[in-house]
Amino acid sequence: MCGIVAAIDRTAGEAARCAEIMANAIRHRGPDDYGVWTDSDVPLAIGHRRLSIVDVSVEGHQPMVSSSGRFVISFNGEIYNHSLIRKELTSLGHSFRGYSDTEVVLASFDEWGVVAAIERFVGMFAIILWDIKKRTLTLIRDRLGIKPLFYGGGSQFMAASELKALKARPGSSLNVDRSALALYLRYGYVPAPYSIYEGIFKLEPGCILELSETDLKLDRLKDGLESIRDKYIRYWSAEAVARHGIENPFQGSQVEVEEWLEELLTDSVKLRMIADVPLGAFLSGGIDSSLIVALMKKNSSSPIKTFCIGFHEKQYDEGEYARRVADYLGTDHTEMYLDAQDSLDVIPLLPSMFDEPLGDPSQIPTYLVSKMARASVTVALSGDGGDELFGGYERYAWTVRLWNLLSFCPAQLKKLFAFSVNSTPARLWEILFSLAGLVSKEIGAIKMPSEKLLKAAELFGERTPEKIYTGLTTHWKDSEIIVNSSQPVTFSFPSCTPPGDMDLWEKMTFIDLVTYLPGDILTKLDRASMAASLEARVPLLDHRVVEFCLSIPNSMRFAINDPKHLLKRILYRHLPRSLVDRPKQGFNVPIGDWLRGPLRGWAEDLLSENRLRQEGYFEPREIRNKWEQHLSGRRNYQVELWTILQFQSWKSDAV
Repeated sequence: MCGIVAAIDRTAGEAARCAEIMANAIRHRGPDDYGVWTDSDVPLAIGHRRLSIVDVSVEGHQPMVSSSGRFVISFNGEIYNHSLIRKELTSLGHSFRGYSDTEVVLASFDEWGVVAAIERFVGMFAIILWDIKKRTLTLIRDRLGIKPLFYGGGSQFMAASELKALKARPGSSLNVDRSALALYLRYGYVPAPYSIYEGIFKLEPGCILELSETDLKLDRLKDGLESIRDKYIRYWSAEAVARHGIENPFQGSQVEVEEWLEELLTDSVKLRMIADVPLGAFLSGGIDSSLIVALMKKNSSSPIKTFCIGFHEKQYDEGEYARRVADYLGTDHTEMYLDAQDSLDVIPLLPSMFDEPLGDPSQIPTYLVSKMARASVTVALSGDGGDELFGGYERYAWTVRLWNLLSFCPAQLKKLFAFSVNSTPARLWEILFSLAGLVSKEIGAIKMPSEKLLKAAELFGERTPEKIYTGLTTHWKDSEIIVNSSQPVTFSFPSCTPPGDMDLWEKMTFIDLVTYLPGDILTKLDRASMAASLEARVPLLDHRVVEFCLSIPNSMRFAINDPKHLLKRILYRHLPRSLVDRPKQGFNVPIGDWLRGPLRGWAEDLLSENRLRQEGYFEPREIRNKWEQHLSGRRNYQVELWTILQFQSWKSDAV
């Protein structure tokens, strides 16, 4: 995996100096090689930091010029089907110096044009491309948003894999966008196309942005996203794929669905095992990662290297399950158990690692498992994407159940129930649920049941299931705690809107697929793995798998009482049911307990009333109220507090 940058300045020399500084700021993404290419007429410089995975020779050096001399590319990603495309291009008369996928990408652009070529690629990618003939700069991002790409800067245009490269540019002065901050507080991440900084944007998944030489010389970006909206090309649309799936559903039986899906997943895993460097996998013992490792075993003659993070707190620990799966599959397994001190050691690294605040505490174990894996391998496969595709999050079932209850519940009874729940201390609810868990395994499996009940009580006044789901996924409902802020309507294409004829379950998973997955999950995976110079690959997010999943009828794809039942049915073929049928654990972190204990001093400093007031981003009252309730044990506000703490920590580092 690699780091890519581009910069325009007054002269080619100044642009080259900027590109060099920017590229070195993201050296961790590519510690193996470095290069800068310039065009003196624009003047433009393109830079690259390389993590050598396929063709580790000098023939894979970037930026790379196409054999035709027309295109110059800085490429971050992997094209897994590049060997097949290479054969086709060779039959059409193309020749190649080496065997890197970057050469294949350039030859494909020469042969078919940019859009037609991209549609052939199976992989993950972010691309900066300069067309010498047309004098256009093109930015390209993969279909699901696995790889990042930022751009902006007005008359001093710049683009890069990470914000730290844009910040490092000489003369760069970036200010916090308070409207983007409001979005961050609501979602726990800054959704595309915004970034935490004014005038800097994320290229949306499945998009191409083509800017002419004239565009690059104008201050178009200073006028906001609307000024360049006509420059966007969406070459892949989740909405179009979903609509096609609704109109043309898979017609086979349950067994045929399983056969097709396993065949697609097997091919996806096999393609992602191609590398000229050591390879392994993250293994939590859950459905997604266990299936990935089982399919890797089918394609390997030697034991798979697997890696797992565990916790000493039993209710959060998946280490035992991962160990049992590893033993059964015969993997070369490595595990690490975390405590609060491990988190304390990582927390100072998070602002620089993520560049903008991310309110997801699982960022800590994701980085640590990446760091652990990097000691043995350069590439690791991950099971991310399974929850969004197969309905694995608890909130999906909670939304359906809560709506089914509320739709038949009289208004007065709703108010009475909400009042009763809110009047009862959280600790008492914990005791009651603990007792109920002794009788009912289903209740005992619920994580943080009292918080879920209290959250549900807040949503009793909602009149649509969509509003309930929005409430369950909201960190802070009210942006009024931000000083001088208004939350923008997220700039988006119609393709990010779920088709109207989707049912509730489809809508929830679709929204997460196009927003939460790239905004949170894949951001977390990319930054954490890249901080360790590890390439993470996600077989479940092969676009062919996604397209097939969106054509599977709901009765086969989802089950309210059996999350991810379709993946389980495939996994039963590789693991005994005793290792598959267990409650979902998730990559959770006991951050709520740690904030009351070993992380309390760190948090108190960042959340002090004087500090909040002096820094001028937040009104302190509501934040302090939640902090005091959390410390007392009356409520567990770990989600809300971690969201604020990550901004506070990031801002302190960014200044």
